[in-house]
Amino acid sequence: MSQGVLLVNLGSPDSPSVSDVRRYLREFLMDGRVLDVNWLTRFCVVNFAILPSRPRQSAEAYHKIWTPAGSPLVAISRNVQVRLQERIGIPVELAMRYQNPSISEAIGRLLKKKADELLLIPLFPHYAMSSVETAVVRVREVALGSSPPMSVKVQPPFFDHPDYIEALVASAEPFLKKDFDHLLFSFHGLPERHLRKADATGSHCLSVENCCEKASPAHATCYRAQCFKTVAAFVRLAGVPKEKYSIAFQSRLGRDPWLKPYTDFELPRLAGQGVKKMLVMCPAFVSDCLETLEEIGMRGRETFLGAGGAELTLIPCLNEHPLWLAALEKMIAGFIKSDASVAEGYSSKHERV
Repeated sequence: MSQGVLLVNLGSPDSPSVSDVRRYLREFLMDGRVLDVNWLTRFCVVNFAILPSRPRQSAEAYHKIWTPAGSPLVAISRNVQVRLQERIGIPVELAMRYQNPSISEAIGRLLKKKADELLLIPLFPHYAMSSVETAVVRVREVALGSSPPMSVKVQPPFFDHPDYIEALVASAEPFLKKDFDHLLFSFHGLPERHLRKADATGSHCLSVENCCEKASPAHATCYRAQCFKTVAAFVRLAGVPKEKYSIAFQSRLGRDPWLKPYTDFELPRLAGQGVKKMLVMCPAFVSDCLETLEEIGMRGRETFLGAGGAELTLIPCLNEHPLWLAALEKMIAGFIKSDASVAEGYSSKHERV
């Protein structure tokens, strides 16, 4: 069997034009694992409540971060793909769950290179049905329907993988060495109902007091518990004292309750408590994108400074950091060596999709 690797990230509009942003948002929000209501309700919400105004607002935000190479998310992901391809001996392709480069095109390129056994690496450290699960389901759908069909093995969420944590700490180290008052870990938010739906026990997530601190099989697919584990591993390795960091969740949409506390509430609150020099890092993203560069680096900074803060520094995502490339290379090496979907020291029990 001939092996290949597929990296999958979330996606981006093809351009910051309103029409391209609308096309991207329609595909993204019509995914039943993102907006998890019945099709008719989803269609009405997306087409009559969101798309009439949101594309123009989002297009303005994308214009602020667009680069000569295009979307930062796609451009950075392509660079990672190229660097990995230079380091390993099997084909590596890149796809976005939504828009381009598409999953079907990427799998087609792998087939042309005679790959029939695929290692899928969803570029999401933490499990969520709106990221990991939807990517895995779509890749399997395309791969099994290809001619000839491809077998698919999946790299599980790597939220506490030592190599991922080491890369995170190394990427943040230059900023942690400088004087700062507070480090805010801002993770992408999720509706609370997503956690309950992903809870295999049906009775733990957001139902048991301090649910993320109490061991449970539910943690294998609990985004919040995995975010907390990332932070715990990070501060332990980096030596950040408890009083100098906190956790929040950003990018909520709609009126339903999302994971709390909300980043856009925490920034002015912390400024009001006397925090002047703020560091923010976003470990849910491996590549800088709209949510990091514009939402935190621009709007978040404006909010913090307007509330009395003096300085907000966005710590870049892992992007093309050498240790992140090394971590990905190890995941792939484990696949090549053992014909398994996991890197050294990791277990496939985390895969639930």
